[in-house]
Amino acid sequence: MKSRQYALIHESVFRNMKDRDMTLDEVFDRIVDFMRSDARSRYQLVIGTDAQVHAGHTKFITSVVIIRPGRGAWFCYRQIILPREIYSIQEKLTLETTFSQEIATYFDADKRMRLEDILMPYVYQGAELSMFIDIDAGTDAKRNQTSLYVSDMVGRIEAMGLSARVKPEAIVASSVSNRFTKTPHRGYTSVNRTS
Repeated sequence: MKSRQYALIHESVFRNMKDRDMTLDEVFDRIVDFMRSDARSRYQLVIGTDAQVHAGHTKFITSVVIIRPGRGAWFCYRQIILPREIYSIQEKLTLETTFSQEIATYFDADKRMRLEDILMPYVYQGAELSMFIDIDAGTDAKRNQTSLYVSDMVGRIEAMGLSARVKPEAIVASSVSNRFTKTPHRGYTSVNRTS
């Protein structure tokens, strides 16, 4: 039986329905533009990763979303393809959290201050910025096999000085990123191996 051999892909560029190959600096510029378009609003900057196991590989999608609650959002995502099927819930959740943390480190204190400066003139009119990392896990042990690992993952995020959200609030990981994990990676190599 032949199976496809997949290459490790760890993208550093982002895409959405309109743009491709955006660097993190370009993503930041798009977020700035989105926030400047309505500086009197509340914003949530959210990063989340989800994974799906497919034949011969596991596909991870990390999304960055700037949300203006009730009034729109802008998002982009990048993918990571690991050339093996990951069935361990703990390993998958740990990698999802790690990939979100990797992107969150870009949004350091300086970058967050630059975003907050956009809103500062309107803070008394309700403008604010919150930042979260969404973890695709839930605390309800009856509904979520991931509940055993939630406190560890939340602790990792909080150790970075950031706030973590879990299901059902973790919409970026469980909805946005999840949407793009469903289709298998098609960019496999032409090398086949016999199993």
